[in-house]
Amino acid sequence: MSTYTSEPGTRLAGRYRLVDQTSAGPGWTYWKATDETLARPVTVLTFAPGFPRITEAVTAARTASRLNDSRFAQVFDVEDSDELAYVVLEWVAGESLIDMLADGPLDPPRAVALIAEAAQALAVAHRAGQAHLRLEPVDLHWTPGGGVKICGLGIDAALAGPNLTGPNLTGPELSNTDLSNTELIGAEVTGMGLTDAEDPELIDTRNLARLLYAALTGYWPGPGTGQLPPAPTDSEGGPCTPRQVAAGVPAGIDSVTCRALFQQQNRQGPPLSTPAAFADALIAIAPPVSPVPFGPQRAPADSYRTDPYGADGYGAGGHRADGHRRSGPTSPYPLAGSGGVQSSRSGPATSGYRRRHPATERSAVARGVVSVVIVLVLAAIGVTAWAISRSLHHAAPPQTARQQQSSSGPSAAAVTVLKPSGAAVYNPLDKDPNSDDPGQAQYALGGSPGQFWHTSYYDGNPQFGGLKKGAGLLVDMGSSVQLSQLTVKFGASCCGHVSIGIGNSNSLSAMNSFTTVGSTANAAGTYTFNITSKATGRYVLIWFTSLPPLNNGTYQAQIYDVIARGTS
Repeated sequence: MSTYTSEPGTRLAGRYRLVDQTSAGPGWTYWKATDETLARPVTVLTFAPGFPRITEAVTAARTASRLNDSRFAQVFDVEDSDELAYVVLEWVAGESLIDMLADGPLDPPRAVALIAEAAQALAVAHRAGQAHLRLEPVDLHWTPGGGVKICGLGIDAALAGPNLTGPNLTGPELSNTDLSNTELIGAEVTGMGLTDAEDPELIDTRNLARLLYAALTGYWPGPGTGQLPPAPTDSEGGPCTPRQVAAGVPAGIDSVTCRALFQQQNRQGPPLSTPAAFADALIAIAPPVSPVPFGPQRAPADSYRTDPYGADGYGAGGHRADGHRRSGPTSPYPLAGSGGVQSSRSGPATSGYRRRHPATERSAVARGVVSVVIVLVLAAIGVTAWAISRSLHHAAPPQTARQQQSSSGPSAAAVTVLKPSGAAVYNPLDKDPNSDDPGQAQYALGGSPGQFWHTSYYDGNPQFGGLKKGAGLLVDMGSSVQLSQLTVKFGASCCGHVSIGIGNSNSLSAMNSFTTVGSTANAAGTYTFNITSKATGRYVLIWFTSLPPLNNGTYQAQIYDVIARGTS
């Protein structure tokens, strides 16, 4: 089976016109396209000639089309002829998790609401015998209509084939998985060649936990996806917990995340190994307070609890920490009130309720309070009017233009965010000045979520493998500036040795002309250099003299974003 569709403007079946590539891999491409028959945008998956897993991908798409759940991107059409194969899917509007994280981590209630709904959707898929197996931040969307949308159900795993152990699923749960011979007929995930230790529900649960970790911290726990920086690691080399990375993460949310991600039991309960159990645990600690968790609304202060279990020892799903289930009906949400007493709109009041005042007494008190408030408001209005009148009669004469000018000279110019015009590797100590730009320097200026600039890899020695004494990134500010602050988002691994210089030449021979205005031996994560020097210049040099560790004895510097503040 082969196919050839590589140019924008190509029409498939006389109706699907390819517009622009949205993502691509070895042998496949996702396109934004137009269904000209129905006049709507769609997503089209095409394959390169000789791609070996067309059958698996097409079969996965047919399987996914049988899942009738609006939280998954729908499959509209499939073609698997010998000469041409493609898949037509729903075009998903709205922000992906990667887009949401462009401005920093989400508030914990928002993050939990998003992942809880995604976990509920995956639970439905698993009940139908289907699994995703390759959830990444780019697959999870929040739609303009207010709801979760998950892309790539089964299809992305089929496309990956033997590479399923790649970025986000590296680890023991899939170390021997090979989907090159996958048969997804009848949506039977047991036909994927997974062993008992590679349970599809466990794989999707851990990836949901990774998404929650990313939403809470902005980092990816484990090997990087290429979309987010890897999470900081603990002394044993494993990812730190969300609460260790972001102090604002409540203890209860941290606990549930760790139970699913690390498959560890803690005092809140046993490991969470299915999407359904993960969803129940998240709802128990942070129930959705609004059908639209992404907006100006904020959850009340008590909308999530550190301890997900109520006064009777049972959680919102009716489960106790030891797994015992409460008999009788349960509620999907935590019990209301401080004492675990559930309120009812239509039923009788509980026996513990006492009315403190008769209704007539309450209405008399209310009228008295309203009268006092009215008197106080009228008095305040009178005092304010008198003060304004007095100030108008005794106001000082206005300053002359000369007096106003003398109070705001150049030294009082407003400090603003300065927009760089470009960036380039600065490598004057290497025979090949471009040797440390494999990550493309422009990515260091942000604006491309998940992309970053990095140096080459160096083995055995943080000082560039002993080959040279330094290299760096040169940021062109477009004109001469005076810096007051430089914030750099480095990779998560600690720590690099960095100095900040400012100068007026980008020549490789002008390195000694830069004035050092800041330095640190602890460059990791987001680091802010507060600059007091009055030096000015067009170029800002971020100069590394020692690289942070990467893995297996290798060293590499990474920069995700640079934000400069000062005056021009």
